[in-house]
Amino acid sequence: MARIREFDTEAAVDAAMNAFRRKGYEGTSVQDLVDATGVGRGSLYAAFGSKEGLYLAALDRYRLMYATPLVDILRCGAPARELLREVLVGVVDEVVRDGSRRACLIVGASAERVAHDPKVAAHLRTTTSSLEDALCEVVAEAQAQGQLGSARDARDVARFLLSVMQGLRVMGSINPDRRALMASAEVALDSLG
Repeated sequence: MARIREFDTEAAVDAAMNAFRRKGYEGTSVQDLVDATGVGRGSLYAAFGSKEGLYLAALDRYRLMYATPLVDILRCGAPARELLREVLVGVVDEVVRDGSRRACLIVGASAERVAHDPKVAAHLRTTTSSLEDALCEVVAEAQAQGQLGSARDARDVARFLLSVMQGLRVMGSINPDRRALMASAEVALDSLG
């Protein structure tokens, strides 16, 4: 007879996600995950199959907590320039607020796992594609309405903005100086025409 799972799976994934953000995949031991989640090793393996299974669940949770709400914001119909400013300022504020300097799980996974883990690469492509698509929709509509310059392809501008967002996260983890990060965000916004 199978045992009934005796822990909150969502809370365990949240705790694991934060552990992976602090120490990366390789730097986080199974014991670190046991300590972070409060769930025994056997129960974690029964629920997720492996450390990698828990990592993939953490990537899914990260998408749900951070990328999906951002896509929703981008699709709210607000004026493009104000919306893009709000998004970049939101990234800066999030980075500056994070006193523990936890890495963006997307940035960390791309640096640490993508080259040799096709499952992680697929997860990240799905997440970044949804963000890129939402940015592209905003830019294309704004270009069509004359709110943004149209000298560049909307898809290229969306990729640039996504790169800026991830770059702000990387630079903010090194030095969370709001003034410097906002200066970079303003340069990006000014470049939109």
